[in-house]
Amino acid sequence: MTPLARIEKLVRDTATVLLPEDLRKWVRKQQRLYKLQSVPVGKVDFGGLRRLSPISTIFGQDRDLLTIERYYIEQFLEKHAADVKGRCLEMGDPAYINKFGGDKVTQADVLNYVEGNPHATIVADLTDAPHIPDDTFDCIIITQTLQMIYEVDKAIATLHRILKPGGVVLCTSHGMTRVARREGVDDWGEYWHFTTQSKRRLFGDVFGREKTEVSTVGNIFTCICNLHGLGAGEIDQAELDVHDPNYEMLVLVRAVKQV
Repeated sequence: MTPLARIEKLVRDTATVLLPEDLRKWVRKQQRLYKLQSVPVGKVDFGGLRRLSPISTIFGQDRDLLTIERYYIEQFLEKHAADVKGRCLEMGDPAYINKFGGDKVTQADVLNYVEGNPHATIVADLTDAPHIPDDTFDCIIITQTLQMIYEVDKAIATLHRILKPGGVVLCTSHGMTRVARREGVDDWGEYWHFTTQSKRRLFGDVFGREKTEVSTVGNIFTCICNLHGLGAGEIDQAELDVHDPNYEMLVLVRAVKQV
């Protein structure tokens, strides 16, 4: 029996039974919602999405100045822009420190895994970086990087160690999205895609559960569009801003080091 058939049977079975008014309203509401959301078998029209290769193979970077993932990342950082202050650290380049910190930042540092990045002020492996002093940074921005580190627990321990007491790490990582293949490039690959549960455990075990906020972004439509590599500008903002916790495109963390 299909879900809709079960709902309709429940309506029929309860029609002659004296149920509380609020329960009868709830049942009929579920029936209406399911009819609105359900598409009969054989009637789904995939249109331009019926294809076995993505529309863009490079995350939409060839279609729009702002990818869907970056739209969500920048929303997250904008929300927590007040945290981007003092001495800050970012991975790869200082773009988000500059954009969201502005004159609140007293020093901007950039960490890179290998030599050769002209932006880098620190060359280090986050899983083993004893040359970075304890209690150094007021804020660390680490976007779309943690999934590239196999010993992720060690990297999180380093992030905690090098933050000042009261300092904040703002971290975004892949959830439900395509694999970013970098095998053979700087010895990187993509080892993990996260969920709220895994991020809450990983950061909570180090920073403390009460100091760790985990959230997600995305919905079924934006996840599909992102998998195809569409740009954020190709989707209505109202569709981008719908949040469905069952579809975790990105998993976002704000964690604070205990004072």
